Amino acid sequence: MSETRVPRRRPAGEKPADGLREEAPHFHGHRQRLRDRFLEAGEAALADYELLELVLYRAIPRRDVKPLAKALIARFGSFSEVAAARPERLREIDGLGEAAICEIKLMEASARRLARGALQKRTVLGSFMDVIDYCRTAMAYAEREEFRILFLDKRNALIADEVQGVGTVDHTPVYPREVVRRALELGSSALILAHNHPSGDPTPSTADIRMTLDIIAIAQPFGIAVHDHLIVGRNGHSSLKGLKFI
Repeated sequence: MSETRVPRRRPAGEKPADGLREEAPHFHGHRQRLRDRFLEAGEAALADYELLELVLYRAIPRRDVKPLAKALIARFGSFSEVAAARPERLREIDGLGEAAICEIKLMEASARRLARGALQKRTVLGSFMDVIDYCRTAMAYAEREEFRILFLDKRNALIADEVQGVGTVDHTPVYPREVVRRALELGSSALILAHNHPSGDPTPSTADIRMTLDIIAIAQPFGIAVHDHLIVGRNGHSSLKGLKFI
């Protein structure tokens, strides 16, 4: 009977014998090339799925994540929509664990914090595009409607930024008296209202306009101004002030 030989397990730190050099997995070189391209040319040089690969590397170090990144883009539509997806929806993707979901949501939180920081360093009305950028970063790709209020002081500096309600895919209940009550609690002199349209179309509805006018009517006797109501979506934004509805 011939003897069965069990391959010897090489002790940690021992180098392989000559001619038996171990090679790194094929995707390691791909990862380094992506990192180099990102650092040299910036995010514009990478496709959505490639940028997502860089995010996933930290959570999944020992697996080729390109197929996973492409599956995420195929399911949600874009890098931004992946970042905005709710954790329960991300869990539906085969092979995406909790560590990777945490990295994705951390990325989204970082983007919001950066956009908010740009507002906090200057007067809001003096940096209107920063307001638009922040609202789009915070809400444009959300799957449900969110109603957000930026509370401003007498110098139009940001006091607080709060989500007052989260609704369905096409409706969020808003109570004008509660909006004004919260402004009085914070000592706010002015407001910018904002909400998203998950459909992607930022065109204001009749209900959007009516609700804005109701808030203005209740706030006015208290000396609280409503500077604008912004509606954001994947396809752009609209301003009720710019459209001359207020």
